[in-house]
Amino acid sequence: MNTPIFPTQFVVAGIGTEIGKTIVSTILVEALQADYWKPIQSGALEDSDTEAVRRLISNSGTQFHPEAYRLTEPLSPHAAADIDGVHISLDNIVLPQTSNALVVELAGGLMVPLNERELNIDLVQRWGLPVILVSRNYLGSINHTLLSIDACRSRNIPILGIIFNGPTVTSSESFILSYTNIPCLGRIGQEDTLTKDVIRHYADQFAELIRTR
Repeated sequence: MNTPIFPTQFVVAGIGTEIGKTIVSTILVEALQADYWKPIQSGALEDSDTEAVRRLISNSGTQFHPEAYRLTEPLSPHAAADIDGVHISLDNIVLPQTSNALVVELAGGLMVPLNERELNIDLVQRWGLPVILVSRNYLGSINHTLLSIDACRSRNIPILGIIFNGPTVTSSESFILSYTNIPCLGRIGQEDTLTKDVIRHYADQFAELIRTR
């Protein structure tokens, strides 16, 4: 059997907000039958990203690890924490112990502030985990994707690859991949409705990639 391309633990990061990190995380969790952890949830506490992933996967092996911070407002973590009277400390955001693979989903992009001095990327660097970057095509997405990649490279954070979510724009994607020399791990189409069957369909594709790369 070939060695999987994915390590045991990795971070799913987006080039911005509403990029599709949770969709990608769900597919990778299902493909790998991995555990899932979103360390910071801002807003939507009754229908969190953890609950969304739980609803959409089919395997019974995934464990869901509790958030380190649950903030009431759908804002940048530093702003949501301020409203809740909470100070986010990186010391309190510790990777869960598990013998399973682990998918970690960030709250927002890499440069999103967690407190007055520290960003999501500081957390990723502290963990020492590689990143899968989720990109989505829109005006400005090339810039946002390249900036996210440069931010990781400046801190020696490995990038496993890019996953494009949503409608394909070949000229944009081709430029990003050729300019950065980072592999495309897959593409997720524009799905009107997300169901377990849709997630399973994409998970099967990613599972095959993992086996054959």
